[in-house]
Amino acid sequence: MNYQAYIIEQVKRFFITVGDVSYFTGRFFKEVVSRPVEFQEFVKQCYMVGYKSLPLVATTSLIMGMVLTLQTRPTLVDFGAVSLMPSMVGISIVREIGPVITALICAGKVGSGIGAELGSMRVTEQIDAMEVSGTNPFKYLVVTRILATTITLPILVVLGDTVGLTGSFIVENIKGSVSFTLFFNLVFDYLSYGDLLPSIIKSFFFGFAIGVIGCYKGYNAQRGTAGVGLAANSAVVITSMLLFFIDFLAVLVADIFYEL
Repeated sequence: MNYQAYIIEQVKRFFITVGDVSYFTGRFFKEVVSRPVEFQEFVKQCYMVGYKSLPLVATTSLIMGMVLTLQTRPTLVDFGAVSLMPSMVGISIVREIGPVITALICAGKVGSGIGAELGSMRVTEQIDAMEVSGTNPFKYLVVTRILATTITLPILVVLGDTVGLTGSFIVENIKGSVSFTLFFNLVFDYLSYGDLLPSIIKSFFFGFAIGVIGCYKGYNAQRGTAGVGLAANSAVVITSMLLFFIDFLAVLVADIFYEL
């Protein structure tokens, strides 16, 4: 009986959270089209989200491209299909690995940062002070951060894909003496807009999810300083799970579209 009550309580909390996040998202769409426009804060957040995350994304993408090539090349050599290495790595990185890995990196770095920052402002009553002074804290703190993550993540994905392919080229050049021109000609011979556009489109949804969950957890943080850590931690966990769910839906929709 206790287990049943626990399960019912958890299900109830889940649906309450889904409702709160939906209301939070709806408020974002309402505030984003209203004045004033916090352009300076938006640019600052783009710098913090995009430029500050670029070294980590680039390093991870470079290693990812090199490891993928090192792991796959021996198998292709055994089957006499090593010439397919550039195209296989290109499709893998552009379609799936690049967007998902970049989004997970940003979920850990950016999502937790937003949750901790807004959570600290909530528990120290800075957000309440902004409301009392007549400033709209939701528009200044939340809207700018969600817009920044939504816009900058696709740019990071494109840059990460480029660095990842460069890492693959470095390994392939060392192992097989493949020139830069030949490698990328083989990559783009098998890539099409049908590979690139879905990955860019779903990157916008990845960025939006990172911004919404991070801001929601931080903006509604409670229980003092312990709530700040909880907000940052739960923002990363929930966002990571949500990214995989969004990726599954994106692949499913793309598959249905191709069949049509």
